[in-house]
Amino acid sequence: MNKRGLTATLLLAGLLLAGCGADNESQSDSGSAGAPAVGEADRKVDQAGGGAAQEQAAPTQGKDSAAQAPDLRVDQRSIIYTGSITLRVEDVTSAAAQVTGIAAASGGFVGGDERHSGDGSSTANITLRVPADKFTSAVDQIAKLGTEETRGINTEDVTEQVVDLDARISVQKARVESGKRLLAEAKSLDDLVMLEREVATRESDLAALEGKKRRLSDLTSLSTITVVLLDPAAAAVEPEEEPPGFLAGLAGGWKALMASLGVLLTILGALLPWIIAIGLPAWAVMHLLRRYRRRNTPALVAPPAETPASNP
Repeated sequence: MNKRGLTATLLLAGLLLAGCGADNESQSDSGSAGAPAVGEADRKVDQAGGGAAQEQAAPTQGKDSAAQAPDLRVDQRSIIYTGSITLRVEDVTSAAAQVTGIAAASGGFVGGDERHSGDGSSTANITLRVPADKFTSAVDQIAKLGTEETRGINTEDVTEQVVDLDARISVQKARVESGKRLLAEAKSLDDLVMLEREVATRESDLAALEGKKRRLSDLTSLSTITVVLLDPAAAAVEPEEEPPGFLAGLAGGWKALMASLGVLLTILGALLPWIIAIGLPAWAVMHLLRRYRRRNTPALVAPPAETPASNP
């Protein structure tokens, strides 16, 4: 029994020592393999240069995309309002001042003011920029200044363009930041030059996108109203509608021909006094010189014809 107990004790001790050695080897192996894995991941992140930032900037995919969807309700949409109105007023100057006052009271400004007077009539063409939420009220106030002749209102929904620009700007900003990080870690001159060129290109693209966004923001936040003021003696401005097809081409060709003839007649009328003042004396001088030469030039005497010799 002592031999069996001693043998069992020795076997148990051997198994315990072997297990401890295996555990130590596995721990050391796992520790030595873990360090290179972490370093490789860091290197890939550095080389990717902001891939996570781009993923955060891009719209969320999958089941969470509904939570990140933009608010496209009517009151949240980006809409460009443009309008034009023509009024017949008693005093164009006074009405123009009132139109300017309406724009200022609405929080807007005058974008253009063109006036004409002559032949007993005067007109004004004023362009207003007013906030979008004051567009309708401003048009209604302007319509009360005189007799309304024409009115036109146009709307353009640019919500999708704004959402697309926002997403592209976010991604482009992330690309610029990643390029700058890689530029700071450049190791050679070639890498430095290449990365500087790439960062400059990305910044240029970002500036172009931001310029488009500012343009859309300006058009959506401030609406445009074109006001035409006419006094009682001014002729109404009506667009000419030409029939399409052959008749339109014939009318256009006839107008072009008449315009060309008008230009030619204008040039001829401008040159005619000079032709009379210089051309006629020059023609008279040339005519007298020809007559003088004709008189003083001796006539050529023809040689006598030879008579044939007679035969003996």
